[in-house]
Amino acid sequence: MHVCLFDIDGTLIASGGAGKAALEAGLAEEFGVPLQLDKLQLSGRTDRSILVDLLRHHALDDTPEHYARLRDAYLRSLPRFLHAGRILPGIAALLSHLEERDDVAVGLLTGNVRAGAAVKLGFFGLAEHFAFGGYGDLHLDRDDVAREALGEVRNRLNGSIREENIWVIGDTPLDVRCARAIGARAVAVATGWHSAEELAASHPDLLFEDLSDPAPLLAEWES
Repeated sequence: MHVCLFDIDGTLIASGGAGKAALEAGLAEEFGVPLQLDKLQLSGRTDRSILVDLLRHHALDDTPEHYARLRDAYLRSLPRFLHAGRILPGIAALLSHLEERDDVAVGLLTGNVRAGAAVKLGFFGLAEHFAFGGYGDLHLDRDDVAREALGEVRNRLNGSIREENIWVIGDTPLDVRCARAIGARAVAVATGWHSAEELAASHPDLLFEDLSDPAPLLAEWES
């Protein structure tokens, strides 16, 4: 048995800037302040870490109440900004192929909070492909999301999985890093903000420009 754990943004879909727009709307709606991202990095991070940093960056106390207000406002705003997004090349065909196989389980390893992942995947008609995963609700560090996902994999497969048969598929060096944190294989895809050259420097097991031709990955499961 093999397991594929997919990142969402930049890997499955391009959101068209929906996340940033929804954060901006959420800050304005709940706190009446304009979004000031400046040097704040969004790519590859967990929603929890982004939301916590946004509160601090905008001189808002990092309290559970403020966090919940900003998260919920973001989630309310998110659907209306997804119309500019799209499913990335090869994804629909690859997921359909994997669904037909009984030797591959498909899940998520995403920095999105669970509800945000559901909104994005539901909007693009991809939600049915993912029954389990690790999410960004609780964790500041993406490596901890990977550990959560690994626990879900073990529960789903009754512990009968070797880490080297788990494939983390993502578009950032942080996706490669979190694969290594759980002993998994890393597949990097240059469909996000990072170039193929940048991704190659993180030493993934496989590197794709996009997933239009996933044959090199599929071939790994036949050897």
